[in-house]
Order: sequence, then C-alpha cells, then structure tokens
Amino acid sequence: MAATLLASCASGPRQLTPGPHLTVLPATELPPPEGVDPRTGVRVYRVGPSDRLAISVYGVPDLSQTLLVDSSGRIAVPLAGAVEVAGKTPDEISREITQRLSTYVRNPQVSVNLEQSVSQVVTVDGQVTEPGVYPVVGRMTLMRAIAVAKGATEFARLQDVVVFRTVGDRQMAALYNLAAIRRGTYPDPEIYASDVIVVGDSPARRLFRDILQASPLFVAPIVALLQR
Repeated sequence: MAATLLASCASGPRQLTPGPHLTVLPATELPPPEGVDPRTGVRVYRVGPSDRLAISVYGVPDLSQTLLVDSSGRIAVPLAGAVEVAGKTPDEISREITQRLSTYVRNPQVSVNLEQSVSQVVTVDGQVTEPGVYPVVGRMTLMRAIAVAKGATEFARLQDVVVFRTVGDRQMAALYNLAAIRRGTYPDPEIYASDVIVVGDSPARRLFRDILQASPLFVAPIVALLQR
C-alpha cells in the first residue's frame, strides 16, 4: 500500500513552457538585466518612483535640496523645472540638471546622490512563509531572497523555483532547484531588482499531511521513507 501511495504522489520536475512573450532558459544561462556588467557583476543603479534624491548645487544653497521622485518618475527642480528621472542613473540626472541650470547659473556644479531607495525591489511569491515585495539591498541571491521571505513553507516544492526576469524588452524565466543549491550542486544565483521569484507547491506533501492527520499509525512508514 505504501508503494502504491508513493507512486501515485510522485511527479517529475515541472517544465516551463515558452510562449510568445516568454523565453525559457536553462538556470545557468539566465542573463542579468540591462545595466549589469556580466563579467564584473557591477550593478548600475537606475532611479525609480518614490526614491529620494539629494540634489546639491555647489555655491547655490537655495537650489540644494532633497527631492522625492513622484509616481510618474519626475522631480521638480527650481529653475530646471520638471525633470524625468525614472530609469536614469544619478550621473545622467546630474548632467541633465546641469545643462538646464546653465541658462541661469554660471558653470553650475551639480551632484545627485541617492538618499533612499524604495524602487529597487524583488517579488517573492508562492510557497514561502511571507510572500511579498522586498528591497534589494546590496548583493542578493536566490537563497537570500527566500530567507528574507522567512523561508519556504512545509508544502514548498524546492526543485520547482522559477525566477522571472525582464532583460531589455524580453521576458525570461528559468527553473531552479533550491534543494540542489543548498547541497552545493551549483552556485546560488544572483537576484536583481524587479525579479519575480515563485516557489512551487507540492500537492504530494499536502496529500500526505491529510493522510497523516486521518491515520497517523498507518502512514508512519511512508513519512519515515520521505524523510530519508
């Protein structure tokens, strides 16, 4: 009877199906998003809505202030007007403000620094304890992202973890085996801002939980076999 239950509950790894808007790649070939040097791993920060920027104009304290990027991705800079900043680096924003202020200020020296970031986030969904949207602080990996979401649940299918990523104008996805990563079979992959991680569900574990609750003594050998 135990063998029959195991056979009926067993299933192979899930296969991702490519579509017209989704490119499926092997886990080791999922490229980083644009703005990241694949050789060095250096990440270029691009400003987004709700980020807070410190604008400093040397010698003109009235123009130096901290500004919040609005929902449309703009900031309002005195004399320079509304500046589109979403998707740009602080250096690019600095150059644009410098150009605009040059009409009013002689040889303006403008610096733009990121004071607070809330736009660089990763989404962790599926069978984790606390699904949600979490900030990307420093270097983040798949294992760390799962840990930030308080770890996988008891019903998580660890060999069925999908990472969705937009690279340029292409939507890509790759399937990862979290259990294999924990064993050191292959490296813990890097996770980037705007990635979406989905931890799969194991119907077999739910079935065994239900059977265990119904008849603990009957399924004890099965549970012992699964835990090996």
